[in-house]
Amino acid sequence: MTSPQPDGQTEQAILAGGCFWCTEAVMKDVRGVARVESGYIGGQTSNPDYESVCGGRTGHAEAVRVTFDPAQVSFRDLLTLFFATHDPTTLNRQGADVGTQYRSAVFPQSPEQEQITREVIAELTAGDVFGRPIVTSIEANSSFYVAEAYHQDYYARNPRQGYCMAVIAPKVSKLRKEYGDRLRA
Repeated sequence: MTSPQPDGQTEQAILAGGCFWCTEAVMKDVRGVARVESGYIGGQTSNPDYESVCGGRTGHAEAVRVTFDPAQVSFRDLLTLFFATHDPTTLNRQGADVGTQYRSAVFPQSPEQEQITREVIAELTAGDVFGRPIVTSIEANSSFYVAEAYHQDYYARNPRQGYCMAVIAPKVSKLRKEYGDRLRA
């Protein structure tokens, strides 16, 4: 279920951009990010597990909870990286991953985060950045359930696994190439 709240010097962001392994790998090396946890949010089932979420029976999205230092990285910057490393124009799908559990969604942790999310989506839409409408939903904050231990740090522990090489590695490579100035040294 939910874990302790931020300590006053950190904030949290909860982002769903398809498979949580991908979003976790992208966020882990961002300067100012203290912790990234893969988990489930936005559904009607208490204490969901991977099998039930993947089966589409819970309503939960695969998501990450990012604990970050706003003095080093802003929520807006995290959203910039989030939108740059997944396709926010495909409803309930990221590549071959299909279902509501793979939806693009932001779960604001405060009214300010909700406002910033709306502003960023409006800016991306006005700039026609993706050439198609953004379908990322802004959903009410609800209980975040930390995923099973084998999902945590998945990419770091399994870089040669097929999915990691084909799907996650290109996202991490794009992040390093286009946003290297925002990563840890």
